[in-house]
Amino acid sequence: MARKYSKKASAKVARAMKKRKTGTLKSGGSGKTVKSRKQAIAIGLSEARAEGKKVPSKKTAKKAAGKATTKTSKTAAKKTGKKIGKKTVKKTAKKAAAKKTAKKTAKKTAKKSAKTAGGRKTAKRKTSKTGAKKTGAKKS
Repeated sequence: MARKYSKKASAKVARAMKKRKTGTLKSGGSGKTVKSRKQAIAIGLSEARAEGKKVPSKKTAKKAAGKATTKTSKTAAKKTGKKIGKKTVKKTAKKAAAKKTAKKTAKKTAKKSAKTAGGRKTAKRKTSKTGAKKTGAKKS
């Protein structure tokens, strides 16, 4: 039987595991040190994938995500009483996910703009009083 992973891929995983043990393995997104064994393996496999080594594609994660999203849209279909095919369910799930991410980014930008607007102080203009003064004679 043929190997699922190439030797170079397993070497990448081994290197990632060693780095994790020494405490020098950093995650790509946040830059924090990796403590989880599973995360170290995932980093090694993704590096091997990026170099074009023989590594199976991430099918399990896609299947799990697809199952979770289809359940929500199926329950919505039951409420409305419409029958939906698998393809349309996936499309609606993708659209819903896109809307959620758009809302999150909109909230983040709104918070940032509120912080910067609240923190800024506008400079008050100083008017010269010499030209604006009126000289009036005293009444006796």
